Amino acid sequence: DVQLVESGGGLVQSGGSLRLSCTASGFSVSSVAISWVRKAPGKGPERVSRFNGDGSSESRWYADSVKGRFTASRDNAKNSLYLQMNNLNEEDTALYYCSSDTWGQGTQVTVSS
Repeated sequence: DVQLVESGGGLVQSGGSLRLSCTASGFSVSSVAISWVRKAPGKGPERVSRFNGDGSSESRWYADSVKGRFTASRDNAKNSLYLQMNNLNEEDTALYYCSSDTWGQGTQVTVSS
């Protein structure tokens, strides 16, 4: 089965950090375009980071809203993605998904003031 499973979310104070993980099964994360997408209450989905499907860790894109604070990485050997989130603020509160042709169940990130 094709599956994505996210983990690592939680409650953190403004200015804090979290590291999200996404483990894939049924396909290789190195061979597809894959993104981190977040959905905040009352807002539409926002792509925050994207890897191209060329297997390179250098082929990354970031939304302006997270550039300089979030770092995405991909471990092809573990078939996993990661999202290191630093200097979090309340606007980062959302359900975070990894997404390719399929979506995970999401992991909740809540940032308190």
